[in-house]
Order: sequence, then structure tokens, then C-alpha cells
Amino acid sequence: MWHSALVENHRLDLRQRPRRNRRTDALRRLVRETSLSPDHLIWPLFICEGRNRRETIRSMPGVFRLSRDLIVKEARTAARLGIPAVALFPALPNRLKDKVASEALNPKSLLPATVKAIKNAVPELAVITDVAMDPYSSDGHDGYVENGEIVNDRTVDILCAMALAQAEAGADLVAPSDMMDGRVGAIRRALDAAGFTGVGILSYAAKYCSSFYGPFRDALDSAPRGGDKKTYQMDPANRREAIREVLLDVEEGADIVMVKPAMPYLDVIREVRNAVTLPVAAYQVSGEYAMIKAAAAKGWIAEEAAMLESLLSIRRAGADMILTYFARTAAEVLAR
Repeated sequence: MWHSALVENHRLDLRQRPRRNRRTDALRRLVRETSLSPDHLIWPLFICEGRNRRETIRSMPGVFRLSRDLIVKEARTAARLGIPAVALFPALPNRLKDKVASEALNPKSLLPATVKAIKNAVPELAVITDVAMDPYSSDGHDGYVENGEIVNDRTVDILCAMALAQAEAGADLVAPSDMMDGRVGAIRRALDAAGFTGVGILSYAAKYCSSFYGPFRDALDSAPRGGDKKTYQMDPANRREAIREVLLDVEEGADIVMVKPAMPYLDVIREVRNAVTLPVAAYQVSGEYAMIKAAAAKGWIAEEAAMLESLLSIRRAGADMILTYFARTAAEVLAR
């Protein structure tokens, strides 16, 4: 008897009951603060030589190096699914790599030829190209190496020439990912002087020296041949420095600023979102993707739910757009 009386009288006098807004699916949708749609996704794609060629990347299940003809098919798929942009990364054989990334300036090389093919086939799709030396460098670094040092200003000269070659091929956005000082301003001046005032710059403004890039380097065989990238990529311990880097790139003419990686740096994404009015991108990098795929393969997490939650968390932190290897799968799920 006393037990039932206790239950009957156990009513809290609460004016605010947040659970009321979570009671039904319709109510949850009405009060939802963050949205995720294909409009927010950018699909990174790896290009290789050949025709009808699909190469497995062992550390990135479900991601492949694709020849140009297959990349064009993926571009058509992206457009059909409502993904507005693809980001291209060339995987070159060692015979085409040298200290000054000369293959990056060849108008008939893998990247510009693929850009042209995509723009011919799917002109409405935005194409983003990577501006950095590491895919083309025999040293495996993002910059020019001299006596073991990454030489900033000579690298910037090379990056400007790369950006011009990509703009001439039809890139909508060039994306310097090298973290050299002053490269955004130099690229902007070079593009404008050559008449490419409409080509935008998506700057890897806060790119950290992260342990989460390993599978990407497998995909491009672009790991440093010596030393590391700590003298130019950011220290993972620093947050205020990210704002300094971002504001410099904004001042130099960036159109979009990026934080990379994404999930380990959600606090940085939020800080950047609060500091600038430009669009903010985030890159859910290869290691983030690989961890979710590996845990799902073990049956430890539900892959689809974890994928969507991870992308939503990046959006919630403040990213307007996300580069993610889940782009196609996420767009298909969101279309259901």
C-alpha cells in the first residue's frame, strides 16, 4: 500500500520538460537544429592511369583508385544524387614524380585531363582540385625540399603554376593543401593576372599534422620519403593558431576555409565558424572513414548510423560543407 502511494505522489512540479519536444518524430523534426543533405557533401575521388581500371585501396574499404572514364561515371552519379562537388586527387606512378612536381604543369597529365572530361560530361558539377606537391613529388612532401628543409617561397612559386594549370583545365575551385605561408595571396594574384578571376580558392587553412592521414597516403603512395610534415602542418595541440592561419587566408583572398581533419577537431571547426563569415569546410579524412568501416566490419557499431551521426556532428560544429568518402553512400541513404 505504501508503495503505490509513493508512486502516485511522485509527480515533479516542472514548468520546463524538454522531453515534450522529443515525444514524436514530427515534433523532433520541427525542433531539429542541424540538417544534413547531399548539398553539404563533397566527394573526394582518386584518379589513376589507364582505362576501365579500378584499383582497391586496402586501408579504405569501398574506395578505389579509378581511371578517368570511371571517374566520369562517378561524377554523373554525384550529380544524380545531388552531390554538388567532387574533389580530385591523382595517383601517379613514380616515373612521373620529381623534386619540382613538373608533371603537375603538364596540360595533358592525369588531373587536367580528368577535369576537362568531367566538365564536358557533367558541366553543372563543381570540380575541386588539390594544389600541393606531394602527389607529384619524388620527396613525398607538400613543398620543395632542399637539404632536408621544406623551402616556403620556392614552393609557393610552384603552387601558383599548378593552380594556373588547374584553372586552365576548368577547375571551379583550386584547393591549396600545402600549408605554406602566403600561398593563398600568391595564388589569388596569379589567377587574377591570368584572367581567372572567377576561379575560387578553397583553402586548407587549418590543416593539422595528423595521424589520421595514413590511408590517404596509401591511396596516392605519397608518404614522405624522409622526415615528417611537422614544420608546415599544424601542431594538434594548438587551437588559437588555427584562427591565426584562417584569418590570414581570409585576408589573402580565400573564398572558403577548411579545417582538416574533422571529428578530432570539432572544437576548431566551431572556433573558425565563430571567427569568420566565409563558408567553412571540414574534411572527414581517410583515417576517420577507415575507423568507422573497420568497427562496422567487426560488428561493433552500426555503420550507417555511425556514418550519419559523424557527418551531422561535423555540421553541428559549424561546417557548411564536408569532404567525405561516405558522400555517395550518405547521399543514397538521405534520399530514402
